Amino acid sequence: MTDSTAPESSNQETRSSIFQEVIGKNEFDDRIDTQSDLNTLEALRIIGRSLRQISSEPKLFSAKVILELGLIVPALYLPWLGKIVIDNVLQQQPFNTTEIEFPPFMQPVLTIVQDQDPLQIMLTVSTIFILGMVVLGMRTYGLSAGLHEGQDAATQAENRISASYSEGSGLWGLAAFMVGVRLTQRLASRLRTRLFERLSRMPMSKLDDQRIGDSIYRVMYDVPMAPDLFLQLTIVPFFMMLNAGINLYVLQYSYGEVSPELIWIAWATVPVAFLITFPFSGAIRRTSQNKRAAGSATTNAMEESVSNVAAVQSLGATGEQSSRFADRSEESFRRERYFIAVVIVCSCIFAAVSGIAGIYVIILVSDLIIDGVMSPGDYAALIGIFWSIAMPAAYLGAYWIKIQDVIAAVRRVFFFMDFESEEDHKDGDECTVIERQITFENVGYSYPNGTRALTDINLSFKFGDLVAIVGPTGSGKTTLAYLIPAILQPTSGRVLIDGRDAREFNIESIRRQVSYVLQEHTFLSTTIRHNLLLANPNATEPQMFDALETAGCVDFVAELPNGLDIRLGRGGDTLSVGQQQRLSIARGLIRDAPVLILDEPTAALDPQTEHFLLRSLRRAAEHRLVVVIAHRLSTIRQADQIVFIEDGRVQETGTHNELMVRSTSAYREYVELQNVAT
Repeated sequence: MTDSTAPESSNQETRSSIFQEVIGKNEFDDRIDTQSDLNTLEALRIIGRSLRQISSEPKLFSAKVILELGLIVPALYLPWLGKIVIDNVLQQQPFNTTEIEFPPFMQPVLTIVQDQDPLQIMLTVSTIFILGMVVLGMRTYGLSAGLHEGQDAATQAENRISASYSEGSGLWGLAAFMVGVRLTQRLASRLRTRLFERLSRMPMSKLDDQRIGDSIYRVMYDVPMAPDLFLQLTIVPFFMMLNAGINLYVLQYSYGEVSPELIWIAWATVPVAFLITFPFSGAIRRTSQNKRAAGSATTNAMEESVSNVAAVQSLGATGEQSSRFADRSEESFRRERYFIAVVIVCSCIFAAVSGIAGIYVIILVSDLIIDGVMSPGDYAALIGIFWSIAMPAAYLGAYWIKIQDVIAAVRRVFFFMDFESEEDHKDGDECTVIERQITFENVGYSYPNGTRALTDINLSFKFGDLVAIVGPTGSGKTTLAYLIPAILQPTSGRVLIDGRDAREFNIESIRRQVSYVLQEHTFLSTTIRHNLLLANPNATEPQMFDALETAGCVDFVAELPNGLDIRLGRGGDTLSVGQQQRLSIARGLIRDAPVLILDEPTAALDPQTEHFLLRSLRRAAEHRLVVVIAHRLSTIRQADQIVFIEDGRVQETGTHNELMVRSTSAYREYVELQNVAT
């Protein structure tokens, strides 16, 4: 009998091996952030930068610190209240029968209970405990959200986005917890918004290399880890050191002469923990980076498949895309397992050392009680004080290893915070209005991969003209148009706006003067009204209908249920291609910018609608510059100036009639070939 699963298994193994090869070459789909390894010095720089983020929320941070200061009290009193219960209630011993002295902060309590009988002492201590529990919270392990999560960054991010912690669980502790939640949310929201702004304003030449899924992963799953790092660098270690320092003073004050070795054992955990965990820090950083990169590759696979679902289904490639997603998902899980394994090894080694130290302390204290140096109540007090020192010391010792995972996530955030963005060009002069012309002076453009798109472009587009840019596919038409609103920057030469170099203006002000209608019709999955307001938030309804009428949209919009307020499908797919094209033009017109650029505006229009639109564009060109990228001769022949471009060079310019009378005209040859094709 033949195993029917063998071919499928073989195919899966083949796909997996191919995927592993691709992963090795492409760094988990990353195209820009490819050098992700961090050394210790770079990790320290990220820590320093993270500390500065706290300054954005000084009031909340100060409130959190003040509230946490009050929560030191329960941890100080609880061990000594336990000593009183054991010695003076259960054993009914009088006070001051040993050399152990109560710390100064216990004197008000001792004044109350010193002359009471055991029952009264128990009642007093119980009252103090209950009041403390209600107000401050006597549970020394504190209060946290306690939400269930997995080991993957995605589920952890849901907790981290509203994470907080408090050393108390009473009313005071709840207030400290809620202030911490607000602080975390504020920091995460500010950083998330800032990263989104930087990513959305990346240069067009870089956006093609940045995967959408990776951007989503960084904004949604990496950013929430940043506030956690901020707090781990400030509030958590500060209060751990403060609490340990106070308890060290108490230990020295009450037990220093009786058992000084306890102090050294407690603090020895700091260097021991650091020496144990430091060698693992580099592995933790690399493994964390890899698991996040693998996770973003999974997000990429899903985003690309869903965004292109029509093409995937029409080509019958659903199975292949599912396998591709499964491969990336498995790689993500595998990296998660690596990370967990490293953490487990590190934790086991540290737990073994801590356990040995804890056993030694228990034996030491027990011997002192047996010898009569201490009372049984001192056992409760001393163990409580010891762990109040040992646990923070252990935390500080393992501190470096604890923050490595978070550092890897924050590095991914800071990388694109620092990456090139159009915001970096906002310091130029304000381009208030374009009135005369756009000039290209010896302009050339090469893409980052070295591909030459434009060479020695010298043109002048005057206001009041309808300009058509014509040429074969791939000749550089769109690249040329992209230079006008500074979507791309020339790699040589200059683009002049009314005689001034466009680089002298900030990009935002240039964009406000240009309305660009892309060849790809993209809409938000919301109402037509909202999509129009995207171009001009202040547009009135009459202005909207004027633009819709000019673009030939009024008839079909009027027939839609709810008219302007109908919700469009994903990307506008509930409209026909022709309707999408006309609505895109209406959105460009409603902006009322002095420069209007349309990329193939009539490609999906019937002749009657095209004629109507061209007549409207002629009227629009009377008080603005209209630039049209076109292939249709019916569109081209209406232009005041035709720019014929081929192989990235301007071959000739002129009107349709001027160019057609030239016997050697490249434009004429192009037109004749089109006539033959049709």
